[in-house]
Amino acid sequence: MSKKIIIVGAGPGGLSAAMSLCKDGYDVQVFEEKPYVGGRNGNIKLGEYNFDIGPTFFLMKSVLENIFESTGRKLEDYVKLYNLETMYRLSYSDEREFLASSNKEKMKTEMERLWKGSYKNYERYLAKEEKKYNRLAGCFKVPYGKITDLLTPQFMRTIPVLNLHQTLYNSLKGYFKTEELTTSFAFQAKYIGMSPWKAPSIFSIISFIEHKEGICHVEGGLNQLSKAMAKVAEEDGCKIRLNTKVKKLVIEKKNVVGVELENGEIIKADDVILNADFAHAMTNIVDDNKLKKWKKKNIDKKLFSCSTFMLYIGLDKIYEDIPHHNIIFSKNYKNNVDEITQNKVLSEDPSFYIQNASITDKTLAPNGGSALYVLVPIANQLANIDWSKEKERYKNKIYELLETRGKLTDIKKHVKEELIITPDDWVNNFSVYNGATFSLGHNISQMLIFRPHNEFEDFKNCYLVGGGTHPGSGLPNIYESGQIAVKFIKDKYK
Repeated sequence: MSKKIIIVGAGPGGLSAAMSLCKDGYDVQVFEEKPYVGGRNGNIKLGEYNFDIGPTFFLMKSVLENIFESTGRKLEDYVKLYNLETMYRLSYSDEREFLASSNKEKMKTEMERLWKGSYKNYERYLAKEEKKYNRLAGCFKVPYGKITDLLTPQFMRTIPVLNLHQTLYNSLKGYFKTEELTTSFAFQAKYIGMSPWKAPSIFSIISFIEHKEGICHVEGGLNQLSKAMAKVAEEDGCKIRLNTKVKKLVIEKKNVVGVELENGEIIKADDVILNADFAHAMTNIVDDNKLKKWKKKNIDKKLFSCSTFMLYIGLDKIYEDIPHHNIIFSKNYKNNVDEITQNKVLSEDPSFYIQNASITDKTLAPNGGSALYVLVPIANQLANIDWSKEKERYKNKIYELLETRGKLTDIKKHVKEELIITPDDWVNNFSVYNGATFSLGHNISQMLIFRPHNEFEDFKNCYLVGGGTHPGSGLPNIYESGQIAVKFIKDKYK
């Protein structure tokens, strides 16, 4: 008889695990409280407009391609991919703009236009960061469950390139002479919800991956990746139950033996994979008195990522001169980042991101219209901002900035649909602890062995996947967390 596996949550980590386990004949059930798969990699539909909830950058597509191939499929048979030659527009405080390109000749022309003599330093950056990446890549595919895992030959080879004494920003200053150019390769710290002046230098590989491999768009949005993963899992026998909330884990003598659903139904299993926001799960679906290491008092001592203020806007026009991805830096970027991560106040000079995906993908909006996605990094709920008072005011501020800094002229005249998500909404509607949309912070003391383990420490027969565990936030890492959990389960039943 095949082993029974329950997966709590149909996010990308849980779906990654489901695909691999079902292919090998395990009896897998996935319980998802939302009416759609993907979690924050799901979609929002407003009238005729479609949006990704969360991730919009598809990097390291080979990670997901390999998972599909391991099940005998090809990713491109399930989704349509576009490579974006113009990766993004970066707009600085003096309103100069930099169009970063995957075409190296265009990249050289653009860099030399803005910063004479800078391209040779860019080439040096690519060469050195590639060596770092090649040493680090394997470290994100294996678990770190005990201190001796840091003594393996594989990990020891990475130590010379880690530069543990440096922050991300200071590491990149070694390549680039101007603050603007350094910021252009450091802003990706926001992908993990941290300040580049605080994030470890290891994360310089994020911008390297963008510039080395490029950025993809998925027709219909990145949420289609989760739909494709669910389809593959179901083709191999997985049972995905939507609109089904797990109330709590069923625990007997430190063994997880199943789950209790909100309707009172108890379902037993040999193993449970927990694909929920880690801190939320520990404080909501596990009794605190049964926990040892991850009690609420210990979780609340941890550093959490920032949050985001979101605008999903359906327009009756397309801004053809605005690229697919746009990052608009505040006039004082470091001060803005400090306000978010240290001072925990609502910035009146925010940086923000615009996705204008409809110039690439006409499936997202009705003919002649566009689905505009706006993300503003802000402090998480620990800032104690009263969003019942600030929500409308801040929305109007962002619209003003979209018109002026974003160059979306007369945008408010063209709005047909609109949805706002604040940190309170991340907590109440998406079960994100503290509204920290990138989960636990990625400081050195919360990585690898120091992050919640994929083989959960507090209970047996329980495995963690998602951004709150190793390897961390970001779709490629989350997919890998699912694969790590699968290996634990398969090794257990060899």
